[in-house]
Amino acid sequence: MSPPYTITPGILSSVAQIERFLGRIEGFEQPKPQPQLRKFNRVRTIQGSLAIEGNSLNLDQVTALVEGKRVVGRKEEIQEVVNAIKVYDGLAEFDPFSPKSLLQSHRLMMDGLIPNAGKWRTRNVGILKGSKVSHIAPKADRVPHLMDELFLFLKNKEHNPLIRSCVFHYELEFIHPFQDGNGRIGRFWHTLLLYHYHPAFEFIPIESLIRDHQQEYYSALESSDRAGDSTTFVEFSLGTVMESLEDFISSFAPKPLTANERLLRAEKHFTTREFSRKHYLELFKTISTATASRDLKQAVDSNFLTKTGEKALTHYLFQ
Repeated sequence: MSPPYTITPGILSSVAQIERFLGRIEGFEQPKPQPQLRKFNRVRTIQGSLAIEGNSLNLDQVTALVEGKRVVGRKEEIQEVVNAIKVYDGLAEFDPFSPKSLLQSHRLMMDGLIPNAGKWRTRNVGILKGSKVSHIAPKADRVPHLMDELFLFLKNKEHNPLIRSCVFHYELEFIHPFQDGNGRIGRFWHTLLLYHYHPAFEFIPIESLIRDHQQEYYSALESSDRAGDSTTFVEFSLGTVMESLEDFISSFAPKPLTANERLLRAEKHFTTREFSRKHYLELFKTISTATASRDLKQAVDSNFLTKTGEKALTHYLFQ
């Protein structure tokens, strides 16, 4: 059974815009940012997510910890950052569709902070807002079953993966499967799901923007709680992803190669050797098969390339 949510026009519009942004990133000559920008975005990710939980360490202090330097601060807050660095550095090692992997990430994230890190909670909990209980989580004995169901939903490819990642984030916060650390794990797992959808998300600090819109984040969670479905939270989350991508493009913004520029580079690379469309795609890893076909057809039509063979046996040679 799928968690309840409604696909609204706003959700469809956000998904389409996110796809357009990802297409622009794929057109970049260098789709990955330089190491310095990558490190800065990772620092923003970690600092943003932990700041939501009340961690007071600033960007400079988190940067120092990422670089392995000593920092003056509360021991617990330093431990939170050190743990988060380990988890985010191991992003590619976690299986986003595995409950066991989720438990492992929680164990690393909360190591030395709580006694039951990496284990489902065994006590009933309520979420306080000020002095009032704003959310009563499902009973502890239901947590393993509810998380199994949630991961089954995550594997259901009938649902758009961008939407699935947002629904999972909300449902994890609703179930509250851990005694502590649910917020930071929910945000990390959202990033992990997005990373498996498109590798560009490894370098995009979504958590930092959630921190900038922290009140809206909590309002979206509460609104979805009241409505009994995750629609409002999905709309908010997709908006945050969209904004993160827009910021990434504006800060990174390498120049996309044109078809002519790609063909000139290919001429220098292949010189007098025959090559196939597959070889062309290996040279320009960020373009689609359709784009490669258009490039090669343009070159043949303009007599820049000669073509021999048909279909899979087609080869090209620069004049």
